[in-house]
Amino acid sequence: MLMGIRTSTYTLDELIGPLNDVEKKYAPKRLYVAGQLSIPLPSPRVAVIGSRKASPKGLSAASNIAKVLAKNNVIVVSGFAQGIDSAAHKSAIEANGHTIAVLGTPLDKVYPRENMHLQEFIMRKHLAVSQFPIGYPIMPKNFVIRNRTMALIADASIIVEAGNSSGSLHQGWEALRLGRPLFIWSPLMHDSSLTWTKKLAAYGAMEFAEPEEVLGDLPSRDRIVEVIA
Repeated sequence: MLMGIRTSTYTLDELIGPLNDVEKKYAPKRLYVAGQLSIPLPSPRVAVIGSRKASPKGLSAASNIAKVLAKNNVIVVSGFAQGIDSAAHKSAIEANGHTIAVLGTPLDKVYPRENMHLQEFIMRKHLAVSQFPIGYPIMPKNFVIRNRTMALIADASIIVEAGNSSGSLHQGWEALRLGRPLFIWSPLMHDSSLTWTKKLAAYGAMEFAEPEEVLGDLPSRDRIVEVIA
């Protein structure tokens, strides 16, 4: 499984460029990487995240958001989980864009299992990143830790769908702590059953209805996405 795939090791500053003091504080010591995107990574990079058990409406929104971002030369980052994450990765690929999977497992493991072929494709043609070395045990807390790293790698984050206990909220708070833009899909902001939306908005999270709205708040796209031949 996943044999013949070349892997490399980088520090976060080697992967994304110089870090400020806050970023240095939260950066993992090393990252294990497989794929073809150029290093340091081009910008902009946007995380599209949300529920594992997503609704059809949420899955459709995630796919559309990722497609629009990819067609505008934005690298779509996500956490490779079921639901919103998988939809975002697949849509970016289908749109002939680029995607980065930030894994909660070592590079030689696959979770969820049904994403094995997707992970192999991303590791060969796009980019997979893990802070967990080969042989590291898979534990629930790894995925929370992964969210912090994903917030560091992404220039901005978008929450498409999330319940009040969703792991995506950890990444939302991390993005705000890092001073990165955080966007919340408009239907969530008007869902009275959710308690987290107004809390994040109070600290700077922004509502959006259409994916094009986030493009103006992203860093420069002067750096063109390149792949290694």
